[in-house]
Amino acid sequence: MKTPLKSGKEIIKALGKNGFVVVRQKGSHVHMAKPTGEKTLHVTIPIHGNKDINPFVFKSIARQAGLTVEEFAKILE
Repeated sequence: MKTPLKSGKEIIKALGKNGFVVVRQKGSHVHMAKPTGEKTLHVTIPIHGNKDINPFVFKSIARQAGLTVEEFAKILE
């Protein structure tokens, strides 16, 4: 599957709908967290204006969120 081209702001909105909350922001990186049963998932999203996220970074964000690339792409639709 080809990774979708989305900006950091779009990814933050989608993760927010999936239960993640913004914990902090340092410079151009937003840190989000989602408490689960036994642990808390932490995700870091770069925001560089409206530039699209690199496909490798997109895969890393999906992995940090505990999702497959396909599941993450469905959330973004």
